[in-house]
Amino acid sequence: MRRTDRALRGFAGWLDDRTGAAKPLSNLMRKVFPDHWSFMLGEVALYSLLVLLVTGTFLTVWFVPSSAHVVYHGSYVPLDGLTVSEAYRSTVRISFEVRGGLLIRQTHHWAALLFIVAISVHMMRVFFTGAFRKPRELNWVIGVTLSLLAVIEGFAGYSLPDDLLSGTGLRIANGLMLSIPVVGSWLAFAVFGGQFPGDAIIPRLYVAHILLIPALLVSLAVTHVLVVVVQKHTQFPGPGRTNRNVVGFPLMPVYAAKAGGFFFIVFGTTTLIAALVTINPIWLFGPYNPTAASADSQPDWYMGFAEGALRLMPSWEIHALGHTLSLNVLIPGVLLIPTMYGLAAAYPFLERWATRAGPQEHHLLDQPRNAATRTAIGAAALTFYGCLLLAGGNDIIALKLHLSIEAITTTLRVAVLTAPPAVAWVTYRTCLALQRRDRATVIHGRETGILVRTAGGGFIERHDRLSPDETWALLSHEQPELGTHLASVQSDHSYPVHDDCAAATRPDVVGNGTPNQVTQRRRWRRLRYVVARLYLSDQIARPAPSDQRHAHDVAEQQHSALRHEHVGGPTRQRDE
Repeated sequence: MRRTDRALRGFAGWLDDRTGAAKPLSNLMRKVFPDHWSFMLGEVALYSLLVLLVTGTFLTVWFVPSSAHVVYHGSYVPLDGLTVSEAYRSTVRISFEVRGGLLIRQTHHWAALLFIVAISVHMMRVFFTGAFRKPRELNWVIGVTLSLLAVIEGFAGYSLPDDLLSGTGLRIANGLMLSIPVVGSWLAFAVFGGQFPGDAIIPRLYVAHILLIPALLVSLAVTHVLVVVVQKHTQFPGPGRTNRNVVGFPLMPVYAAKAGGFFFIVFGTTTLIAALVTINPIWLFGPYNPTAASADSQPDWYMGFAEGALRLMPSWEIHALGHTLSLNVLIPGVLLIPTMYGLAAAYPFLERWATRAGPQEHHLLDQPRNAATRTAIGAAALTFYGCLLLAGGNDIIALKLHLSIEAITTTLRVAVLTAPPAVAWVTYRTCLALQRRDRATVIHGRETGILVRTAGGGFIERHDRLSPDETWALLSHEQPELGTHLASVQSDHSYPVHDDCAAATRPDVVGNGTPNQVTQRRRWRRLRYVVARLYLSDQIARPAPSDQRHAHDVAEQQHSALRHEHVGGPTRQRDE
């Protein structure tokens, strides 16, 4: 045993002399990760990606990426003698003839859905807690890019079997390309290799699905994790937690053991769902036929919002110079997704510009209630997304609830414009109300609902004091001074923001037709001032130490009076 130990130490020393890996590995093993259930959302996404890689490797052995027509003679009798593509035949063969093929195929599909769900919920956690702030803006952009690539990868994956449902999705994609002005026809011909459906789209999607997009996904996922390791991990406020430390467990052995166990939980749960719940039964849909369309066809959930946008958009078209510009397809189908993901990626920089955040780093997370404007914006975005997602299934809703599809579509058209601002306003006011409740709780203590009669015959409600840890948790959030920040916004150069008289005397252009840069700069500062007020005025002032001391003195006096009350009288009565 001693010889083995000496040999291992000798080999480790030899390897360290040549690679210098001992110190970085030692630092990595001591890396501390905080322990909170919400941080597991990112782990679910990572482990789902690993499941996708393992199951996808199995499927590539049996799948034939070809649109060539063959006659099916296999174990699924209803399709016997039918002309299908080789891609469709190989997928049916995986499902019915390859040992364990259907389980692996369904595990792959469920893991893809779980991967996108986990990324989406993880991004919501990061957004609502402010985990994207400095120094994590770049990692937020990487996460948004991962989300977009996951959606594209999922679309490419479920288009490969060449069944009637996936062919309908490709037909929609072809229509989106054709709606692009000037280059749309050329782009569609280039992608599909000629007139739709062509013979090249399945092999090209296959290369993108198993090689190009997975390489980008894995590279960005590794980069995302490495950035988290290099930077401090965010943590929720708590005793002993500051922007300068991380409270949690080291990577080895605690966190590694927990992460390994959680990976097998994710893998096992996904496999169990795949074994019990059928998904994408292409043998029931049949092979793709350009002249046919599936009734009640629905895409996977992550493409539902894009489908809904197409269904809600009015049939607007522009006819000019012998050409037609299909706005009813171009806006919801081509411009919507880049706009949504572009705004999401830019949000950390927009918030930093609006609040004029200083150079300090943010490692403590916000409670959503303490960032009312950000929470309201997020709630509005989710409401907009939800309306589009519902619209993607308007035909199913009409069928199952026996409603008019026209009424559902009209209602959702109104809701997609009116519901987001209404939800944002309600969310904003709710956050302020919760802040006021926290402030009152810190000052007066926790309400018990117990009425106590004093010696003088009056009644008071008993309040229990918060523990120091509870008080600290309610007061530990960052709260910038509104006046200081607004002054920094409007202290830019020449003129104050509210100098309306001076603004009226300055022309928009100077004599030679050049825009007046002073006026433009002033308008830009005014816009920044308005946005800064929106962000920085969403704070209910934390109680000052004097307020807390006064509340504690009053509580002491009340408790002292209660201790000296008459012994024979009733002392406590619960409020009915």
